[in-house]
Amino acid sequence: MAAANSHFPKLFQKLDLGKAGVLKNRVLMGSMHSGLEKGTVFGGQTDLTSMGKFFAARASGGAGLMVTGGVAPNRAGWVSPFAAKLSNTSEMESHKVVTQMTHEAAPDAKIAMQILHSGRYGYHPLAVAPSPVKSPIGWFTPHELSTSEVYKTISDYANCASLAKEAGYDGVEIMGSEGYLINQFLVERTNKRRDEFGGEYENRMRFPVEIVKAVREAVGEDFIIIYRLSMLDLVDQGSDWNEIVLLAKQIEAAGCTIINTGIGWHEARVPTIVTSVPRAAFSWVTEKMMSEVDIPLCTTNRINMPHTAEKILETGQADMVSMARPFLADPEIVNKSEQGRVDEINTCIGCNQACLDHTFKGITASCLVNPEACHEDDLVITPVDPGKKQKIAVVGAGPAGMAFSKTARERGHDVTVFDQAGELGGQFNMAKVIPGKEEFYETIRYFKTMLSKLGVTIKLNTRVEASDLVEQGFDSVIIATGVSPRTPPIPGVDHPKVLSYIDVLRNKAEVGKKVAVIGAGGIGFDVAEFLVHPKSDKTSGDEVDLDEYLKEWGVDKSNEVRSGLLEPKVHPAEREITLLQRKSGKLGAGLGKTTGWVHRANLVKMNVNMIGNVSYDKIDDSGLHISIKDKKDPKKSTKQVLDVDNVILCAGQTPLRELEEPLKAAGVNTWRIGGAEEAGELDAKKAIDMGTRLAARIEDSKPGDVFTMDIGSGAKVIEFFRDFRNKKAGINN
Repeated sequence: MAAANSHFPKLFQKLDLGKAGVLKNRVLMGSMHSGLEKGTVFGGQTDLTSMGKFFAARASGGAGLMVTGGVAPNRAGWVSPFAAKLSNTSEMESHKVVTQMTHEAAPDAKIAMQILHSGRYGYHPLAVAPSPVKSPIGWFTPHELSTSEVYKTISDYANCASLAKEAGYDGVEIMGSEGYLINQFLVERTNKRRDEFGGEYENRMRFPVEIVKAVREAVGEDFIIIYRLSMLDLVDQGSDWNEIVLLAKQIEAAGCTIINTGIGWHEARVPTIVTSVPRAAFSWVTEKMMSEVDIPLCTTNRINMPHTAEKILETGQADMVSMARPFLADPEIVNKSEQGRVDEINTCIGCNQACLDHTFKGITASCLVNPEACHEDDLVITPVDPGKKQKIAVVGAGPAGMAFSKTARERGHDVTVFDQAGELGGQFNMAKVIPGKEEFYETIRYFKTMLSKLGVTIKLNTRVEASDLVEQGFDSVIIATGVSPRTPPIPGVDHPKVLSYIDVLRNKAEVGKKVAVIGAGGIGFDVAEFLVHPKSDKTSGDEVDLDEYLKEWGVDKSNEVRSGLLEPKVHPAEREITLLQRKSGKLGAGLGKTTGWVHRANLVKMNVNMIGNVSYDKIDDSGLHISIKDKKDPKKSTKQVLDVDNVILCAGQTPLRELEEPLKAAGVNTWRIGGAEEAGELDAKKAIDMGTRLAARIEDSKPGDVFTMDIGSGAKVIEFFRDFRNKKAGINN
């Protein structure tokens, strides 16, 4: 019998799946839409080599069982136009490269293909559902499946699973949660049918049970079947616990190997995976199911570090732990955990900015903290040719500077980092103090660890001049000096009431009880979030209070109430905040597609007053004088004086580039990255990506070259169908 792992014994315990084989550890790499699961217009072959490279890297990184992004069993099940589908042998042949590359990289790793039918969530006019009930986040009213079409769909699942086995997959995951087609059959919210698949719950659950039976019959006993069971719907008219347990038992009896936990529909009003959600926030849901079935249960959502996973397994909350996005952030997370190199893990911060936000825009996914994720083809990190090794100075130790320094030194360049601050992190040192963004501490810890391990020379508390850099003979200088806050030309802007966001977040300035925040971009929202909550000394995602989160968002921890929804209980805000913007329209419209609603909902709950379409007249002892334009007649406006103690400026930034011209004049190769290149709204995703890409090929590039992510072609396809939908509905963009 193999000795237990000395670091995480439960996590690295094998799991016997009977005839379906043995898993080498208890880690499941959960399914994610990445954009690598390509489809074709007519269902022919497509090149999935990029997808194969992606999974091969995670298999090499130690994952025991991996699940691909969703693949539709038929055309109606597409997530988006021409998305991944597996319904014929030609498409099956495309997938062989994925399984071959995965098994060659790690013969003891297993990979399952997720079968996902989007139902009414499909972003295309062919969408179908149990009933013609349009989704609040969808584009089209779905076609109601006839009874014969339901049976045909069941057989399509079985056919898809059979083809997946032939392609070399070790199993399939049947996506039965998150509000997709199977979920839509289960609840009265979306199932208004009166045939054998509607009405009483026993009829509504017939669809998933028959799917599992048909799949098991098609693939035999030596094949893994994972069923993603929605254990907490978090939408009105969702399933209750007794129904969920009944379905779990029926799924087990139908031949399922593993039940994976699903939490919340995509249209739920409760955030379930963003940064502000506590770690392992829903493992208690899986724990409640542990005594109900005999097959292994997997828990999921916001499990991003090995000690969190180990605690779940140690306390008997689950048999397995699913980590999806953490494998984007660090493909080696399992190996590093097994070897006790936890400080070297590039931790997922749950930001959604490069993964889910990209997916919903039709852009190839990636990761804010790891731009290589899903871009193993176009971002290749290789050692530098010894003859091209450079002595490089990096001025600025923010996200862009740290990312460049880590990658350039990893490749073999000699790197020295200068920063006038006393700590690494730059703007992340302000972001980390925002309630709900405690995970940003992890990114700073990761870069600090790696820069030290790689031998990067770091000179903090050092304001460096161009002449110093010239004298030290650097071959290249990277200007990663970031930005300074922009001061808008408002009369009285120098009044003592006025503070910048840096004064508040970094310099800890005292702020009064009544506050106006000028600027409703990401920084404005962050400042408002910071000010409405009590001061916090949390320095880790581990420290976020689960019970407070559940109360604040109205989640029933006993899971006795149908759908798990309660009335939210919100603490009174610390301050009276007014958030303002010049533009008309919704405040925070430019925030992340999958996280912006959370930030807006948070501030609305805390009674933050949001006003758009304003002009700023002056600031004086009376407060902030504004004019609010009339929505119907822009020439008319209403004047108002906001009686506030402080006015906080979050009105944009200007890049800091004063080193550039003297360095260029001295003949030094000079590059700008991050905020120094493009100030705008601070964008850590772009900064880290830019820094990494420049470092990957600086010796073969010249100043002025563009270093941007390849976003893929999916966005154009989705845009085409968005226009189609809008024209059909008479919507004028």
